[in-house]
Amino acid sequence: MKTNRPWGKAVVIGGSYAGLVTARVLADFFAEVVLVERDAVDEDTGVHPGAPQGYHAHAMLAKGGEILQRLFPGLREELREAGAPVFDYGQGIDFLLPTGLAPRGRTGVQIQTFTRDELERRLRRKVLALAGVTLMAATHVSGLTRDASGRVTGVTCQQQDAEVIDLAADLVVDASGRSSSLEDWLRAAGVTVPPKRTVKAKVTYTSMNFDRPEEGHPSHPDFYVAYQMLFAPRVPRAGVLLAVERNRWTCSLFGFQDQPPTDDTGYLRFADSLDNPRLAQQIGRRTVQEPTRRYTNVDNQWRRYHAVKNWPDRLIAVGDAVCVFNPVYGQGLTVAAMEAELLHRMLARRRASEKQLDGLAGGYQRRVGRLLLGPWTLSTNSDLMWNPDRQPLGARIAHWYNTRLFRVAVKDAAVWSRFVRVVNMVASPAVLFHPAVALKVLYTAFTLRD
Repeated sequence: MKTNRPWGKAVVIGGSYAGLVTARVLADFFAEVVLVERDAVDEDTGVHPGAPQGYHAHAMLAKGGEILQRLFPGLREELREAGAPVFDYGQGIDFLLPTGLAPRGRTGVQIQTFTRDELERRLRRKVLALAGVTLMAATHVSGLTRDASGRVTGVTCQQQDAEVIDLAADLVVDASGRSSSLEDWLRAAGVTVPPKRTVKAKVTYTSMNFDRPEEGHPSHPDFYVAYQMLFAPRVPRAGVLLAVERNRWTCSLFGFQDQPPTDDTGYLRFADSLDNPRLAQQIGRRTVQEPTRRYTNVDNQWRRYHAVKNWPDRLIAVGDAVCVFNPVYGQGLTVAAMEAELLHRMLARRRASEKQLDGLAGGYQRRVGRLLLGPWTLSTNSDLMWNPDRQPLGARIAHWYNTRLFRVAVKDAAVWSRFVRVVNMVASPAVLFHPAVALKVLYTAFTLRD
């Protein structure tokens, strides 16, 4: 008899954000989905103790927000009721480009700001409430099990003070993040993995949450986000201030080879050194604050699983287990959501054609590789410009073009709107090279001197 969930069990290694959105997708196709998580988490857990980046400002780009709304209907409204604002990107952000303030006006791009802590808690509750989904918390995965053909058949894992067990699965997903051991497991099994690509960002983040005036209060500002972007080589200090749930701000200060302080006086002094005064103004008005945290592990890393020729069947990898981005560009959450949506499409096609899972994994990783190319290029081209000794021609051309694009954008709302759509991954970067934009950029290049 044909069933809506044609496959038996899927095991997801890692119960953080990428693991949760992937488990949500798998629950549509598998009778059982097991989340195996190394930390002692439950449905009330937000940011994991083992995820230090989780305490810092996170951006959910418009594309990612759209996908989450499809996977978790009503999530946006629930977050809004908790105080996470929804607003037009162009109207709600005080955005300081390297060339001046961006235009404030409607772009049609809706975004919502919240903490990673609040997002993960709500996602975890929703995922664990799904039929067939279970959580094995405080469980360490030590390897994969495979059959004689090399196909992955499950994982080897162990809970604290318990015996090592083999957990069988029809599909294994590695969503264990940047600390993933998958590369080592594959090599131990004789699978050749190309060297990962690494571009060092050399950026330090220091962040805190503090109180925000309620909507309607006379001191409430006319923005939900205040931002000053890093831009090589002239803007080595930057920061972002996000309105988040429960009437709070999340503020992250960034420094290239310059660590924003964690003490209150130094933190405010660093914010005051920025060209966008909005951050320091709000920090200076705080009356209640949470602990200040620092994060320095922000290198871009891409494990090139898409290039593995003998990729094992019944195994896929997602999220930071594949590619880690410098978080200053806000791509990670959205890319993981896009990977989950891609998996949903591929599984749905197999279900419709009554195909089995063999052959899925390698094709999925290759498509993930294509999906990652755009955000990886955006992130690394910008980061490479900090290194005077390693600036590939493509990165130099992109930097030249972007510099002049920003000069146009601060004066032309239509160009800024196009940029906003590209940054939020709801439009192709090609729209920034449309003749209507490129001619303005070239005119600016030939009429204004650097």
